[in-house]
Amino acid sequence: MLTDLRHLRRLFAIGRCFARHDALFVLRDAPLGASARGALALFQAVFGRKRPGLRPGERLANALSELGPSFIKLGQVLSVRPDLIGAALAEDLGRLRDRLPPFPAKLAERTIEAEFGRPLASLFSAFDREPVAAASIAQVHFAETAGDGQAGDEQSGGQPASVAVKILRPGVEAAFARDLELFAWLADNAERRLPGMDRLRPRDVVATLRDWVAIELDLRLEAAAASELRDNFRDDPDVVVPAIDWQRTARRVLTVQRISGIPIEDRAALQDAGIDLSTVAERVIRLFLKQALRDGYFHADMHHGNLFVAPDGRIEMVDFGIMGRLDLGTRRFMAEMLGAFLSGNWRRAAEVHFEAGYVPADRSVDLFAQACRSIGEPILDRPMTEISIGRLLAQLFQITETFGMRTQPHLLLLQKTMVTVEGVARSLDPDINFWEAARPVIEDWAGRNMGPEARLREIAGNLTETARRLPQIARGFEALAGSLQADGLRLSDGSLRELAKIQTRARRPLLLALWTIAALLAAGLLLGLSQ
Repeated sequence: MLTDLRHLRRLFAIGRCFARHDALFVLRDAPLGASARGALALFQAVFGRKRPGLRPGERLANALSELGPSFIKLGQVLSVRPDLIGAALAEDLGRLRDRLPPFPAKLAERTIEAEFGRPLASLFSAFDREPVAAASIAQVHFAETAGDGQAGDEQSGGQPASVAVKILRPGVEAAFARDLELFAWLADNAERRLPGMDRLRPRDVVATLRDWVAIELDLRLEAAAASELRDNFRDDPDVVVPAIDWQRTARRVLTVQRISGIPIEDRAALQDAGIDLSTVAERVIRLFLKQALRDGYFHADMHHGNLFVAPDGRIEMVDFGIMGRLDLGTRRFMAEMLGAFLSGNWRRAAEVHFEAGYVPADRSVDLFAQACRSIGEPILDRPMTEISIGRLLAQLFQITETFGMRTQPHLLLLQKTMVTVEGVARSLDPDINFWEAARPVIEDWAGRNMGPEARLREIAGNLTETARRLPQIARGFEALAGSLQADGLRLSDGSLRELAKIQTRARRPLLLALWTIAALLAAGLLLGLSQ
């Protein structure tokens, strides 16, 4: 009961914030009764303000920004779920920038000293007290290492190295824990109590958010992600991934090689430096495809703020808190599916979805091919420079839901990143031909992974792995056979309890929603007025 009251009080404050930003529209399509809708309208009338000139997604993004770190991250998670919130809202939330006022440098210094159990001066010969960036989870300071170097590979002889030091915000873990508990409570009640909400899978959204936060709150995991990406591009002449200073990296502190490039969004500075914008745009596209297609491991937050251009034109990347992975089968699916769309082979575009197991086998391939045509025909008549692969994928994922395709979070993250990358490239060169820029990477990868020789190598590898595991499989069957012979087939107590619950639920009539939005707001209003 006390937990419910605490959550209701917090919910009241959230509702007021949403009303101030004219963002309560997010509840209009919720499965609410007439009384709940009336209470919602009253709440908007009392606390709301009109925000003319702003799109709904912009109003929602502003509300989430004001509510703080957890809600900013929630907005970022929702930005990769156009299947849940629609393409327009997802696009606006995709522009949600993670920027907050900095916390005092003294607190940053205390965090560093607490993490390493050493004075700051023994780690850094110089430490800039003014941060260069401040976000919801951490902020970044420039520094010089003391004594042993340890920055990029170019440093040697123990000379001081220029580094960037990322430090978690004080108390950020407790703030996220509190809000994640609230999100889980809301998701659980919404999915269980409100008819139709289970389709939106709010519990899954919260679980995804929890996974993201767990990684971002341990900077050693971000360091490992950066290190893996750096290994993948160690010999690439067009890319720079900063080196990790592992001796100055811990759970709440990350130290990396300092980059000195020009922000990729500063077109004027790039042109003044004599850097060809079209070449940089091509490199951005190829950089993304090398990650996603060649390596199956990609930076999933490649917006303008995380990309820089070195004086020699190389692309420099920072901030590796959100990464995506694609297995070989998924990469083949993407290559075949996109190739089928661009060639107008709608039947093949449908077949690859069934072969990948994304669409249930009992659905009609012909009908799905017809749906693919409805997406592709309008695209093929347009110039190649105007075809957006990210938007094509967004439309496709909307169609596939009709055919029973379960949401594939890794594909949605890929699609969101692709939209972002296209936006960056076209901000540099509005006339860039995505397909021409991508062709060298795609052709090279297809030659290595899509031909008969590649298939034979994969089959040989699978056979080798199966042979390696045969003794373990045999032992498992022997143990199972012995157990069945001795005891027969038994169900555990837990399984029996679950069966009993299922039977009970089957006999129980469908309950009306115990709590509605109106009840939540009314309780929250009473609590707010009592303070």
